[in-house]
Amino acid sequence: MKRAEAIAIIARGSGDALIVCNIGYPCRELAASFDRDENFYMLGSMGLASSIGLGLAMARPERKVMALDGDGSVLMNLGTLSTMACHGPGNYLLIVLDNGVYGSTGSQPTPICARTDLTRMARAAGIDVVEEARDPGGLRERLASMGHGVLVVKVEPGNADVPVIDLSPPDILRRFMDVAARPRR
Repeated sequence: MKRAEAIAIIARGSGDALIVCNIGYPCRELAASFDRDENFYMLGSMGLASSIGLGLAMARPERKVMALDGDGSVLMNLGTLSTMACHGPGNYLLIVLDNGVYGSTGSQPTPICARTDLTRMARAAGIDVVEEARDPGGLRERLASMGHGVLVVKVEPGNADVPVIDLSPPDILRRFMDVAARPRR
């Protein structure tokens, strides 16, 4: 499954969840398939989507929060997994799009492609709910059954031919903050 296909499936199944998306092409793919105010597009801080999503979930426990992150980004910030295990917010789902490469910088291989297993790493960090999906059907099933935890989605390397996001960082922040700060009805 291509990453853009996985992102479209995730977005369509997100309901009213707040989504924090990893830098580069994943943001562009999310914006192309499912742009909405509830999406926070990271435009320049690799490794922090998981932490921002975790903080948001802890600050807004009444909201479902999803973070879309890449394998390379998670490797840059493994501490998030331990923090998730410690605080265990029941409203936070970290989705790791594992393609084995740094897709937004030229598809250089990540250490994941050698021998590292992110699913086992998340479990070893103490996260109670950790699942893996390898195809569209499995992804839909996991999304329907998981309310929180870590979902590692195996995707093929490659970027979709999608446009650059036409919002400035202040515009992205403003529209996201407006919807994220609203009380849920």
